Amino acid sequence: MFPIHDDTERIHGRPYVNYSLIAINAVVFIVEVWRTGFFANQQATAIIFNTYGAIPKFVFEGDLPSILTSMFMHGGVAHLVGNMVFLYVFGDNMEDRFGHVKYFFIYIAWGTIATFANSIYAVNAGQEAVPAIGASGAISGVLGSYLIIFPKAKIFTIIIAFFITTVRIPALAFIPFWFILQIIFAAIGESGGVAYLAHIGGFIAGLLTGYLWKLNPQKMIGFPILKRTDMRSHKERPRLEDAAPLSAPEVIEGPGFYEVIAELRGLSDASDIRANYESETGNVRIVSTGPRKYDVLAKLPEAAANLTVEYIHYLNGIVRIRLAKR
Repeated sequence: MFPIHDDTERIHGRPYVNYSLIAINAVVFIVEVWRTGFFANQQATAIIFNTYGAIPKFVFEGDLPSILTSMFMHGGVAHLVGNMVFLYVFGDNMEDRFGHVKYFFIYIAWGTIATFANSIYAVNAGQEAVPAIGASGAISGVLGSYLIIFPKAKIFTIIIAFFITTVRIPALAFIPFWFILQIIFAAIGESGGVAYLAHIGGFIAGLLTGYLWKLNPQKMIGFPILKRTDMRSHKERPRLEDAAPLSAPEVIEGPGFYEVIAELRGLSDASDIRANYESETGNVRIVSTGPRKYDVLAKLPEAAANLTVEYIHYLNGIVRIRLAKR
């Protein structure tokens, strides 16, 4: 499985920090290739990895700079591309939620925790002199946090088996499946040069970060959560719904159902939306509980009666609410 992109909309502009992290990893890899002759020079390769990689026994002796440098090193093209694709797909949304500066430091913290997790294992497994390199520990933190904050997101994924196809897999299935694989490989000792304990440590750190954000997003988020009454005086750019009026909701009648379609831009996913059918007025009230606040009424035909909300779907700023006729 190879992720391509997700359906989670960003609401705070471009993820410059995430782009910068990807660029730094690419530049460092180019330097590695240049210095080692594309890793053909084994002596030069060993010198670079032992100098800038995180060697477990030295990590516990206080060699903290190597933790930082090791996060931006990779041992091959597949290693680099695989990590950067995951960082590109999932990291932008985490930067969008935490803010540029906080995201950078949280990313480094995830990588640091992952390195210590791997070092504990390596020292006990007699591999205390083997340098660890790669961004996968920090990226595992990105995945863990993404799972908590965007559990209903859909991941557009390429599947390569006896055929090649693309599918949309919920994050609630994609990421736990990936994590289970890390546990299995770590348990059976199928390392292949991959620090699976770093993945597990970073992932758990990301889960905890996501839970902290859920408990108190006002303190964790890097951008202010504003009330509607504060918006007029705030100097930052206005919200999308304040800058441009929303179109009226559209109501479609089908066999056994009504479907309400409304434009609610800037929300995370369907979990941010509540819809209530008001039988006495014939309206459907749509309210958001996410970072942007909406309170929208959709008028149903007069013949509509005895309806129940069947499901709410949200994608690219459009909410679709299915109401079943009883």
